[in-house]
Amino acid sequence: MTGVPVVTSVDSERDQRRAAAALAAEGLRAGDRLLVSAAASPALLAVVLGALRTGIVPVVLDPGLPAAERATLAEDADAALDVADDPAGLLGEEQADLADVPLARPMHYTSGTTGRRKGVWSGVLLEDDARALAAEEIELWGFQEGDRHLVLSPLHHSAPLRFAVHTLLAGGSVLLPGAFGAAQAAAAITELRPTTTFCVPTHLQRLLGHGGVDWSSFRMLAHAGAPCPAPLKRAVIEALPADSVWEFYGSTEAQFTVCSTADWLAHPGSVGRARPGRRLQTDDRGQLWCAVPPWARFEYWRAPDKTAAAWRGDLVTVGDLGRVDDDGVVWLDGRREDLVISGGVNVYPAEVEAVLDAHPEVVESAVFGVPDDEWGQRVVAAYVGSADPAELASWARDRLGAAKRPKALHRLGELPRTSTGKVRRLDLPEVLQKGARFPPPLAGSRRDPAGEPTT
Repeated sequence: MTGVPVVTSVDSERDQRRAAAALAAEGLRAGDRLLVSAAASPALLAVVLGALRTGIVPVVLDPGLPAAERATLAEDADAALDVADDPAGLLGEEQADLADVPLARPMHYTSGTTGRRKGVWSGVLLEDDARALAAEEIELWGFQEGDRHLVLSPLHHSAPLRFAVHTLLAGGSVLLPGAFGAAQAAAAITELRPTTTFCVPTHLQRLLGHGGVDWSSFRMLAHAGAPCPAPLKRAVIEALPADSVWEFYGSTEAQFTVCSTADWLAHPGSVGRARPGRRLQTDDRGQLWCAVPPWARFEYWRAPDKTAAAWRGDLVTVGDLGRVDDDGVVWLDGRREDLVISGGVNVYPAEVEAVLDAHPEVVESAVFGVPDDEWGQRVVAAYVGSADPAELASWARDRLGAAKRPKALHRLGELPRTSTGKVRRLDLPEVLQKGARFPPPLAGSRRDPAGEPTT
């Protein structure tokens, strides 16, 4: 397969030194933030690692964000430098020294139940913590010099970036075939012979549906981001080499469990056991809390109240519900009721509702997820008002990223409510199904470069 960039650790190391020199020349120092929003490329990886290995914190944004949303996040991040979609502009002739390991974690923004995104900030790490963080990730997944890691998910998400970065740190190579498409990904797997990859269940569904994939080169395929249906999981395990399919449970904020093929076959539907150095437990509401080592601590950027709510000593929660059985196996009983997971992307209804409610002909809206065979869930909205559904879809398209745009819009006379006046969001699928079956994605929909359906 020609034309696929292959990033070797040697070439990337040189470019990381070039990026570090350029950042120093711009006056950036450890603890400063560097804003970048670019598609996957060798330059993006070099700039991210060149920053991290000098203690500068890259704030990695989705390059497909609407301009207004990007501007809001850029203002909040308060970066010392914004290179936008041109990381290659930092790769000059001069080179600078680098630490052996990253001295910081990238800052990613994750949505919150209030609808306002939160930056996940770890600051500059102590040297021992920095080494422990890198060693944990490399040892857990066994990254090594001979690895060829295939990137299937956008690098502005935390897990894909983390896997690519640690492959390079371990001396391996990274393959960048571009925006996900089943045919292109199948060809990359078959022809480029990757040894590792990270993906979400939607990728697996589409690849198995495409067929003709030679999976034999993999020693490790890790998936996360959304529940993986048992039939799909069994089909993936059957298609790949023995013991090569791994799952993990975590979030942008922190990583909690890891699940081997053998563990899943012994406990189908579970998400495995606590990662090394971690301990999971539940509170009386069934909410999962995890004790994490010092190098896994974080805070929400400029949001001390949200940070305080997430931590109890060394225990942290992201609000998910579950249980830990007597053997230490972790089971997820459900996400927070307001969270929709579509193709591995977290979508918070409050953020989408704020956009819909801003339309002059919408009185109020409620956003929820409905089951989808390919995406796990798809985003659906009900609203009260006179707005035409097609015009409201266009409004949303101009203001929301692809994963957040409702794939169907239903106009109602009123929204169902509790006795105290709160919208019964979780009752809406049943309310709507009484009148008609859910329609397919809106007419004229297409798929964005990341593979997510858009309206």
